[in-house]
Amino acid sequence: MSSRRYLFTCLSAVLLAGLAWTPFARAQEGRVVTIIVPFAPGGGNDIIARELGRQLIDTLKTNVIIDNRAGAGGLIAAKNTAAAPPNGLTLMFVSSSVVTTAAVRKQEPYNIAKDFTSIAMIGRGPFLVVASNASGLKTIGDVVTRSKQKPGSLNFVSSGVGSILHLSTELFMKRAGITMTHVPYSGSGPALMDLVAGRADLFITTVPVVASHVQEKTLTLLASTGDERSNVFPDAPTLAEGGVKGAGLYTLWGIVGPPNMAPDLVAHLNKAVNDAAASPAMVKRFAEEGASSYRGTPEEFAKVLEEERATWRRVVEDGNLFTN
Repeated sequence: MSSRRYLFTCLSAVLLAGLAWTPFARAQEGRVVTIIVPFAPGGGNDIIARELGRQLIDTLKTNVIIDNRAGAGGLIAAKNTAAAPPNGLTLMFVSSSVVTTAAVRKQEPYNIAKDFTSIAMIGRGPFLVVASNASGLKTIGDVVTRSKQKPGSLNFVSSGVGSILHLSTELFMKRAGITMTHVPYSGSGPALMDLVAGRADLFITTVPVVASHVQEKTLTLLASTGDERSNVFPDAPTLAEGGVKGAGLYTLWGIVGPPNMAPDLVAHLNKAVNDAAASPAMVKRFAEEGASSYRGTPEEFAKVLEEERATWRRVVEDGNLFTN
């Protein structure tokens, strides 16, 4: 091959490789990517979102800002995201709550499959089942036995009606064949205070919320809800080991965008988000949550979200837990 033809071939390859990312490069030139977060600043989900944003600055090669749009169970953030131009400049950080927010309403306010573009799931983590020391509960077997002897005698707290913590406990009760009394709070903080004080019996919640109390033995750890034991509390049995069979209970995190995003743009963002989630800082952050990072395709994430929606919708329908 002549040197002129070789040079032409090389230049053609470079130009073709650049075409795949040109649309997004043009869209972001001199601008910033905004990640809408449907949670207030400072909470566990917000901390994960902000760390992801920091890592995306490197993987996207552009500025990234976090826009907290808390309120209405995430509906404000969802509506802003769904209405944004599909140019990759507006994305939304999601957890399982984006599914439960819709699942608890008779008329779902959005369609998770049609109103958003799934980009990447970045991680998932199990919950911990903890009991107040005053309850005398030591194992999952204790919870099942006492509840079957006197249905409704035990109560459980949650961060609110229709929250992922509420619905996860409802699913746990369904699988265990028991009934407990729900005491909802406006957030995990006040629920935890009453649990520690002995005014409540049980709480299924995320690792960071109760880790220090478990370590200081102001709460009793009964189980982890994952398919495998927690990497933070490996001595705690799983629900299956405690006698409650069924798939593990998890919360998940990921990134979605507005509907009708171009496939090449979605592929570009998927790689950038996956790379960011695999960074040492994110892996460490997930480990502190008792969770693990995840790498997958947009199609896989879309399937997970739809499966989550179907699961929580059944729980809501079976228990008539609709909020409106």
